[in-house]
Amino acid sequence: MTGGHLVRRFATSLSSRPPSDADDAWARRWLEPSEAVLWVRLSNPDRRHAIEVTRRFLARRASASRAEIAGALLHDVGKLDAGLGTWGRVVATAVGPRCERFRRYHEHEAIGARWLADGGSDPATVELVTGAGPAAADLRAADDSI
Repeated sequence: MTGGHLVRRFATSLSSRPPSDADDAWARRWLEPSEAVLWVRLSNPDRRHAIEVTRRFLARRASASRAEIAGALLHDVGKLDAGLGTWGRVVATAVGPRCERFRRYHEHEAIGARWLADGGSDPATVELVTGAGPAAADLRAADDSI
């Protein structure tokens, strides 16, 4: 991740404003029921971020499948496992995986992918959340954009 991406992500994380009803409905239409259960667990800033990233992802990859769009929307879902707020995430990013919760934060891709696989998500969704597959470069670019 670029430094600019992290600064921007931090700034947008300070607001607890939920995504608009239209944005939330747009996101939910791409999710299977088991994925929607995870979606509602995300914080408001995380859902806003996911929608923003997914729209940039679609601008880069107009032919994305439903499964790839779901993967883009849920790319950070594994961060829930660490239970860190905004400031905890800042510290975890700065110091690395020095304790159990920070380690889980840094392993969020594998954790999220496991949750999605366990819930029966399409293999393409799971693969994208791990940062792999044919759409991974487009997701990384969309996530790192300022």
